[in-house]
Amino acid sequence: MRNYKKSILLVFFTITTTMTSCLDVLDKEPLDMISDKAVWNDPVLIESYLSECYYQTSVFVNETPTYFSKDFDSFWQSEAGMGMHWINEIADEAMAHWKYNTDAAPVFKAGGLNIGGGLLEWWEHSYVIIRKLNEFLQRLSSSPIDANLRNQRMAEARFLRAFNYFAMVKRYGAVPLITVLQNMDDPKEELYVKRTPEKDVYDFILSEMDDIINNNYLPDVADSKTGRPTKYVALALKSRAALYAGSIAQFGKVQLEGLLGIPSSEAEGYYLQSYLASKEIKKKFSLYNSDSDKVTNFKNIFLVKNNNEVIFAKHHNSSPASIDSGQYSGGHCWGYDFAQCPKPHAWNAGNKDAPYLEMAEEFEYTDGRPGTLNRQQITNREWTTEELWKDKDPRFFATIYTQNTEWKGTKVDFHNGLRLSNGTILTEGSYEGVQALGTQSVDNSFGTGFGVMKYLDENSNTLQMPGISSTDYIIFRFGEILLNFAEAAFELNKPEEALDAINALRTRAGIAELENIDRDKIRHERKVELAYEGHRYWDVRRWRKATDVLSRPNSGLRYILIHGTNPPKYKLEVLDNIDGAANAPKFYEHQYYFPITLGRTGNNSNLVENPEY
Repeated sequence: MRNYKKSILLVFFTITTTMTSCLDVLDKEPLDMISDKAVWNDPVLIESYLSECYYQTSVFVNETPTYFSKDFDSFWQSEAGMGMHWINEIADEAMAHWKYNTDAAPVFKAGGLNIGGGLLEWWEHSYVIIRKLNEFLQRLSSSPIDANLRNQRMAEARFLRAFNYFAMVKRYGAVPLITVLQNMDDPKEELYVKRTPEKDVYDFILSEMDDIINNNYLPDVADSKTGRPTKYVALALKSRAALYAGSIAQFGKVQLEGLLGIPSSEAEGYYLQSYLASKEIKKKFSLYNSDSDKVTNFKNIFLVKNNNEVIFAKHHNSSPASIDSGQYSGGHCWGYDFAQCPKPHAWNAGNKDAPYLEMAEEFEYTDGRPGTLNRQQITNREWTTEELWKDKDPRFFATIYTQNTEWKGTKVDFHNGLRLSNGTILTEGSYEGVQALGTQSVDNSFGTGFGVMKYLDENSNTLQMPGISSTDYIIFRFGEILLNFAEAAFELNKPEEALDAINALRTRAGIAELENIDRDKIRHERKVELAYEGHRYWDVRRWRKATDVLSRPNSGLRYILIHGTNPPKYKLEVLDNIDGAANAPKFYEHQYYFPITLGRTGNNSNLVENPEY
């Protein structure tokens, strides 16, 4: 008889990369044990088991910004530490600025993804979760609990399993699709599982969501305290996954005799699935638009809990977290504010992600003019920050902080140098009581001159240790669904519907509507609206644009304070190639798929490696 630890039912299973090692329950204790039969007949214990599956899945919160490398349970690679920022730093959104214990992102970004794997891996841990979910589904199917409750909980487990497979398929393409509980005495071919074609994995995810949606296994409205999926969460996963599949069919190529890629003839069908799922969500949700000030309104999408735009979120509260022997333990908050905020800061740091100047330029002006700065013009005269950023898209100010951004009753100060009346630039000390350097230097650098404002809560106490943010992390929101809808509609030759969806976002933002639409405009709006939410890296990969946009040099902005000016004016310098020669961004064609790795293929000869590794 298998035993379970009653208090929290941590039913940990370990599998090798070949999924062959199906160990019995770990951490057995001599007291306070209960049997299989008791577990699967008791709704409370069933809830505990499923809650652990939620927790193990949600350690990476949103599958778009999966945080972890193979060492995912290190404190500094967890959501309490710095790990949640890597997905921004490997895209063309930002560079890693405060690198404390997380210096892997620049190497990865510079083309460092190789056959050894590393950053963003989601394989072994995912199969641990999938095994637990497969056991849950097998055992619960014959449980005598109320049928409606059983169907709902099984639908939740199927959603979590599909959610994990989506995180895997967008990394590796074809992956072993395991939907039954494996046992040590199973035939060898069932233990040493081959990779399932990429198309079939996407089809499995979508068919699972269809069955859940069509049979109404999940409620329409969520209990805001539980954070469990609803029918509309299933629709949101379908909206996103089908869009990815459509893009891969349209822009990718079929490889390894059909193991990787999706035939181009399938693109329209996937886009239609995304379009219809998004359209159904549009009947239920709306854009958050409760604050008259457009900057405040966009900030509050991410700060106001359970607002009308949120479809699914990982909930946090102010329950404290702690570091125990280098690991994250306890609490229901996370380290976002601590890592991203400007100073004041407990460790005299912060500004984890430093947005590029090019990203700041992506934000248009309110009248619809492109936001690109004339580099020669901005460096040939003195500027106040009000002049420099006048009439920018309000989303710019809600998404990025820079010189003189208001923060906790003061102003962010990135100035790096003090120009005296004789033209000398002072870079240390002070002159007539004015410091040569501002307060925002981290690791002896002012980074790019920008930081990420999105999700930051000014009321968060950043003068204490990590794990202090109580903001929820949004996994699906209606803004993304409108962008999914627009992209799918455009590819289905429905430009008017695509234009309406994009203009809804622009109107909410407070900028001029577009008069016409094309693919580039939709992608631009997606980059701006979803900035630093973990989508950009995956988007340019599925569009097969990463070899171009993730291989470009990036810039920063240096503010040199002009002594004696009031309001303060600045001499500006563009900092070219700010990533540095050693970490110059580079994305290679074969990196559209992560490696399976030598360790995994060595343990299971049926796991064919991805091309060019």
